[in-house]
Amino acid sequence: MQRRDVVVLGSTGSIGTQALDLVRANPDRFRVVGLTAGGSNPSLLEQQVAEFAPAYSGVGEDASVEAAGMAADVVLNGITGAVGLRPTLAALEAGTTLALANKESLIIGGPLVKERAAPGQIVPVDSEHSAIAQSLRAGSRHEVRRLVLTASGGPFRGRSREQLADVTPEQALAHPNFAMGRVITTNSATLVNKGLEVIEAHLLFDVPLTAIDVVVHPQQLIHSMVEFVDGAVVAQLGVPTMLVPIALGLGWPHRVPDAETPIDWTRAADWRFEPLDHDAFPAVALAHRAGERGSTAPAVYNAANEVCVDAFHEGRLAFVDIVPTIAAVLADHDVPSEVELTVRDVLDADAWARTAATARIHGTEGPEATA
Repeated sequence: MQRRDVVVLGSTGSIGTQALDLVRANPDRFRVVGLTAGGSNPSLLEQQVAEFAPAYSGVGEDASVEAAGMAADVVLNGITGAVGLRPTLAALEAGTTLALANKESLIIGGPLVKERAAPGQIVPVDSEHSAIAQSLRAGSRHEVRRLVLTASGGPFRGRSREQLADVTPEQALAHPNFAMGRVITTNSATLVNKGLEVIEAHLLFDVPLTAIDVVVHPQQLIHSMVEFVDGAVVAQLGVPTMLVPIALGLGWPHRVPDAETPIDWTRAADWRFEPLDHDAFPAVALAHRAGERGSTAPAVYNAANEVCVDAFHEGRLAFVDIVPTIAAVLADHDVPSEVELTVRDVLDADAWARTAATARIHGTEGPEATA
């Protein structure tokens, strides 16, 4: 495999730092040519720039857009949130392979992202979607019956809605398997993250939303599965870390030797699968509805959630009110009537949803029911 030039967006975050660990361990395979970050950890970015000596580095959304358009082999978008959309589009327009960990840009951008992406240009870095991409190698696309996304169930698996009433931010951040940022970890506790992943799978793999299921698998050793028309189910297994998906994102379709330690098959283990409790965790069903509406509805789902997560951690919104608030904002949203979705439509819908969600949380009158 020829050495690849890599741009890492969100280099000081969880995905970015793990990606740089892989680059550091494989200097014959990867070279960093661009680094950007959001600005929350400037000293770490300085250390990274000093170590990897990229041709370009910067802070903020505009810097990420510029870096994404650089001449490179791979752009890893490890940014969190809707701010990742413009860099995603820049990478696609530059013709670079996009290793996509920023699921929000695909979810909110939807057709905008898909129409700019060449076949195979987007390589998913989410562990679930990486697992599906790997499993799809076992058959052709027309042989796929359904996709099955696995979910840990988060820190509150098994609790009823009533038992979630007094959940604290500290409890919501205590994910059983992964150490992630505040937004993603909270989304895993509410199952909003799994709802976003359902929409992402629909867009990435052109599988109808009705053929995408979620099953709770607490051990998270099976990262997701593909069911084929003959009844065969192909799954990707591995320890619950992000190293293999990130390595595949950088090296696709080639694998990086020793990216992660494999499962120890000499140790006995019990694996469980449970149905998702939609009453206690309605976020996935709500995401299905947003995905079916399409257009700007997924952007509203995502933006309203980000506002609700902040409000929850600031003590202004109860945990159990996060998803109902998202649902109320979605119900007030009118998707654009235009056939062609534009970047402005998406950004306007994002801004409208944030204003509407904030108004609902504060109990004030929100904006008119339009994007």
